[in-house]
Amino acid sequence: QSKTEPGTNSRQDSMAGKSAEKTQANGRMTQAERTALSDRRMFDAAISLINERGTQKTTLKDIGEIAGYSRGLANYRFGSKDGLMLELFARFDTRWKEHLGSYIKKQTGIKAVLAAADALRDFLKLESNYMRAMYILWYESLGHESEIRNRLADHHQVYRKDATQWIKEGIASGEIDPAIDAEQFAVQYCAFIFGVVYQWLVDAEAINLDSLFDDYERNITKLLSSKE
Repeated sequence: QSKTEPGTNSRQDSMAGKSAEKTQANGRMTQAERTALSDRRMFDAAISLINERGTQKTTLKDIGEIAGYSRGLANYRFGSKDGLMLELFARFDTRWKEHLGSYIKKQTGIKAVLAAADALRDFLKLESNYMRAMYILWYESLGHESEIRNRLADHHQVYRKDATQWIKEGIASGEIDPAIDAEQFAVQYCAFIFGVVYQWLVDAEAINLDSLFDDYERNITKLLSSKE
């Protein structure tokens, strides 16, 4: 959770909340808007620095300065570099879940699997810098016990659970071959997803995302479809 900027008193906060329309008319941002803007700039700076230097050489001081603020603002707002990284991870996860949900909606079975693949393909194109920064953060967290690593493990469980549910629903409806092991498919599906992202981030020019995903979707449809 981010904090409000130092030096803001409760009277200012109250006035901003009660006169939002007047504030808008005057062209001034409320305290909440200024905080959101500074957060966004610092997250953008963090993404840029992580992609350039990795997490170990990215400092709160540099993040604050590149974002255009004081050296101490990032430290004040997030408490520590780990705190900022956790918030960066949480925001990424929220953005991905919202994006994925807009593709899957209420679909199940094969349609849900294909929609999830389409969602990832488009997300990679839209959020490539953010995705690259997250992969760097995740891989650098694997060498030691950390909150990032623990949260990543939790997220992987959720991804596998979702894929398992899609397959089970497809089997129940008669769309998917009942011989398919839903749990094993979920592991394989996630391995494909994370493996593709990793390879693409390493060398984007070597992989044609559209051709790859089109081929995967054709193959996965054949594999899953009921043989009866």
